[in-house]
Amino acid sequence: MSETSTSAAADIQPIIETQPERTDLPLAVMPVVVASMIPYFKENISLLHDVVRLCMYGDFTLDENTIVSRCQDADAVMIIGFHVTDSIFNRLTESAHVRCFAFGGTGVASYINLQAARERGVRVCNVVRYGDHAVAEHAFALLMELARHVGDLNRQVHAGSWEGADGYALHGKTVGLVGFGGIGQVFARMLQGFGMNVLVWNSHLDQDAVARLGVTPVDDMGDMFERSDIISLHMPLLAATKGIVTAQSLEHIKPGTLFINTARAEVIEQGALAKRLARGDVKAALDVFEHEPLPQDDPLRQVPGIIMTPHVAWRNEEAYRNLTRQVFQSVAAFATGSDFNAVVK
Repeated sequence: MSETSTSAAADIQPIIETQPERTDLPLAVMPVVVASMIPYFKENISLLHDVVRLCMYGDFTLDENTIVSRCQDADAVMIIGFHVTDSIFNRLTESAHVRCFAFGGTGVASYINLQAARERGVRVCNVVRYGDHAVAEHAFALLMELARHVGDLNRQVHAGSWEGADGYALHGKTVGLVGFGGIGQVFARMLQGFGMNVLVWNSHLDQDAVARLGVTPVDDMGDMFERSDIISLHMPLLAATKGIVTAQSLEHIKPGTLFINTARAEVIEQGALAKRLARGDVKAALDVFEHEPLPQDDPLRQVPGIIMTPHVAWRNEEAYRNLTRQVFQSVAAFATGSDFNAVVK
């Protein structure tokens, strides 16, 4: 493995290149990376030895031309922190050299057009169950911010104010969870530790998990929303879940409810959440958005008291370690003809 230092120059060089002399091996390129993930990718480089060549850049960019240029000779591309727009996809696959995209997350459908990949015979992989605790912990952090306003109170004191703010009691409240997979189940245990009652809605409920955790299943999402003081979304984005939380469902949310989304914005009918929150009677905390980065003119920015974080729920050291290993395993599987974590084969 050879390493070179990065610079701010436009012709920045990769920070890691492995086995560059092995031109008989397929080339996997990571054109963009989150800096804090680099040490964890380095830990797992041995998974690619004598399987693929790796070319990894150490800076973060969303410039399409830069991303495409870096991937010009790639057979596989690792998607970390950027969306494969239709333009990027076409430019990288029309010449038939990029045949695999390995996404560093679970909800790959919001990062790449899966139907286009199927039609062109391009493999798409994701990672699974890598950050259940990380996302659940961030959801709970958002809940605590809505309930106790720690961030605002900190800013008050630093600014010399002692005004304070009233808290919102969590003990005894009812929480409705949309989605009850790994993240939802971890979050449910946290809620129960604070003495909250948990209702769950899922299109395919794990009855063993329902019994084990002592939560209450609800058949109708609207009914659950009416009964909930707090609502939190934990549904993966799939073809079957896109827009599953409809504008009509959101009409069942009662005033004063706390609403949290650390799943995917696309599981909500497009534009419906912004319209519901515009009334000002529901407090929300969101980590995911229909357009990322969030445009300056997005109507959500006008919602009073909304808490927004930049899609970071998944980011901690445990999740990084699991994610980076699975990304490399997916690329190695592509190179050796197996189908580890293949969403589109």
